[in-house]
Amino acid sequence: MPDAQPTLGFVLNDVARLLRKRFEQRARGLKLTRAQWQVLAYLSANEGIHQGGLAELLDIEPITLVRILDKLEANEFVERRRHPTDRRIWLLHLTPRAHPVLVQMRAIGNATRQEALDGLADEERARLLRMLTAMKKNLLEACDRPVDAEEASPRLATPAGV
Repeated sequence: MPDAQPTLGFVLNDVARLLRKRFEQRARGLKLTRAQWQVLAYLSANEGIHQGGLAELLDIEPITLVRILDKLEANEFVERRRHPTDRRIWLLHLTPRAHPVLVQMRAIGNATRQEALDGLADEERARLLRMLTAMKKNLLEACDRPVDAEEASPRLATPAGV
């Protein structure tokens, strides 16, 4: 099917992949892995969250997050603080050292978005964001609904005569 048009899912995936790739090209000097800057970015918007909650937001396994946090803590970007009433829970906070890095990350993100949106008028950019936000909302709501057996595993079409 070389003439087939790319689907929305493939294009969105490619755009996301290329945004990450370009961000990484620009961010090499920060000496952080993609996983580390993602944790910092999410933590900056959710400071004081517990480790399990952050793992859920990032859609990664808690043990994977623990390894990333260990490295970020060793580099003095993140600190773990005990929950005031539950000693089993660690609350996550950025250190003062993390804030300048976040400023750099945001500048790199802005430059990368500018490249990606080059040639689009302000109204087109706003419309694109509204449309993608609506799609995200629709999919979040859909993910909360059960899927029936037919939807979960559709049958593959079989050639005639087989």
